[in-house]
Amino acid sequence: MIFTPGQLSRRADFYHQVGQLTGAGLGLIRALEQLKQHPPDRSYREPIGRLLEQIAGGCTLTEAVQRSGHWLPAFDIALLQAGEQSGRLESCFRLLADYYTDRARLARQMIGDLAYPAFLLHFAIFIFPFAQFFTSGNWVAYLTQTVGLLIPLYVVVALMIYAAQSRHGETWRACVESLLRPIPVLGVARHYLALARLSAALEALLSAGVTIIEAWELAATASGSPALRRTVLGWRPLVDGGQTPAEAIAESGRFPELFAAQYATGEVSGQLDDTLRRLHIYYQEEGSRKLHAFSRWVPRAIYFCVVIMIAYRIIHFYTGYFNMVRDAGGL
Repeated sequence: MIFTPGQLSRRADFYHQVGQLTGAGLGLIRALEQLKQHPPDRSYREPIGRLLEQIAGGCTLTEAVQRSGHWLPAFDIALLQAGEQSGRLESCFRLLADYYTDRARLARQMIGDLAYPAFLLHFAIFIFPFAQFFTSGNWVAYLTQTVGLLIPLYVVVALMIYAAQSRHGETWRACVESLLRPIPVLGVARHYLALARLSAALEALLSAGVTIIEAWELAATASGSPALRRTVLGWRPLVDGGQTPAEAIAESGRFPELFAAQYATGEVSGQLDDTLRRLHIYYQEEGSRKLHAFSRWVPRAIYFCVVIMIAYRIIHFYTGYFNMVRDAGGL
């Protein structure tokens, strides 16, 4: 389970190191052996050892990862499979390293921006019932009004973090995707990043000579989006019947107009590899920009809500106090 920015950074370091070693000419086995001796974290030694055992037994990297327990999420495995089939494992390692580096940076930014609103929320929850506790001395009522309110909040946050983990099965991830899609900025950002990963994987697979429909199916799996994967898997009868992927993209309604138009142009002109590289860069930049904007504004919105809640409680307190003074004066 990955919860902290440090864990995300260590996963990014792992992919960065193995990408550097394989790019320097070391074979995959030698690279993993080197990483086992000098891993980004001690917890990586055991799973890397299992990978080496499986590969020594004749398994491919994808098969070794799949048989080594739930060490890597399905998204990582799909990208590694695409890289292995296309002969571009180094590029996939680099893509995964950038992905986890960006997630770690976003997590740190969110935690830093949420620290002050979280402090204000806890301060407000503990300070407002204190006056009543000071006069009554009732610990049970005070703890009910404070800790009893915080525990459900902690449970909700823990469930949200758990739901966002990428280790879950496709059905779970599809439910999360459908829930997040309507959220402004966030839904579009996640979709754009999925399109960026799909474009990168598809370009690598087609350049390696994988057939068009197999390349699309593998790339859709590597995108990490269950919705895109279901859409592409439904194309096989249409493509086998003579329809081109560009026509299937245009009819699916799952892809933006820009993606559909650029892909159709690349397909007709015979420059699909260059088009897919451009699409990868565009959607990666746009998706990252939107995701960073969302991570900046969510803490601000929470801070604003906390301030409004505190202001309401203060006004409510003084309104009650002045009413009490007025009533006392009338008596």
